[in-house]
Amino acid sequence: MAVRCGRDEIVLCADTTVALGRRILGKPESAGEAAEFLWKLSGRRHRVITAVAVRRGDRLWERAVETVVKVKTLSDAEVNAYLASGEWRGKAGAYGIQGRFGAFIPWLQGSFTGVVGLPVAETAHLLEAAGIDVHGVEA
Repeated sequence: MAVRCGRDEIVLCADTTVALGRRILGKPESAGEAAEFLWKLSGRRHRVITAVAVRRGDRLWERAVETVVKVKTLSDAEVNAYLASGEWRGKAGAYGIQGRFGAFIPWLQGSFTGVVGLPVAETAHLLEAAGIDVHGVEA
């Protein structure tokens, strides 16, 4: 998508992907594919990578944030209930940690907000680099 913007306007974008070993688990197209992803993640660690970019005029600042996430071993009932909730739709790896699936994550190493889809601290640093006062503190 191409967006025209003025020289001083800011464009912020981010995207998240889930990686299990060398396989990328994108957004599932069906409940069957979501179930396949959930069973692959069950009882295992995986990586969630969120890339963030800020553009202002001709300048670009970017960062990729990687988080290791552990999913508990899931039961048939847990997978079926999660699929029935519909929360898997539109989510990389078929889950959103900020919803019901968060109860299946015993630990993570890295950025919780990165797994949600926008690593807040890192995004704030990029915006500050672009000259935006994110904390509302006047100089």
